[in-house]
Amino acid sequence: MSQDMVSLNYRVNAEDFAKAGDASSNTKKVLKKLGIPSDITRRAAVVTYEAEMNIIIHSNGGEIIVNIDTTKIQIIAKDYGPGIPDIDKAMEKGYSTASDHVREMGFGAGMGLPNMKRCSDEFKIESEMGKGTTVTSIIHIPN
Repeated sequence: MSQDMVSLNYRVNAEDFAKAGDASSNTKKVLKKLGIPSDITRRAAVVTYEAEMNIIIHSNGGEIIVNIDTTKIQIIAKDYGPGIPDIDKAMEKGYSTASDHVREMGFGAGMGLPNMKRCSDEFKIESEMGKGTTVTSIIHIPN
């Protein structure tokens, strides 16, 4: 890698389906430029996309921060409200609180958090009702 650390920051607006996937797409381009292996790049793109969709669908907006160094990719997704009442339930494949409108668009299948965890080497969710949720994913880069 040409630099010790690269940091990307994306603002994600609630219900902004027109820009859905922009953060993930840009992150993928940056990782490719840095020469990150394609399997690692794909996993990071999946985590970023799912985080982006969760913010768009379930929150009042938020941000995604991607920190890349020579050993790992850290993806932090922070959103503003409403929080996750039952994290264990939210982690169940197929469980979703998405509205019918969102489902009609083809989103909200209840696979976002499980996909994020599956693609991560380390995964943590912190949520406070009425305040928001922070999901942290770390993907190790083999040397």
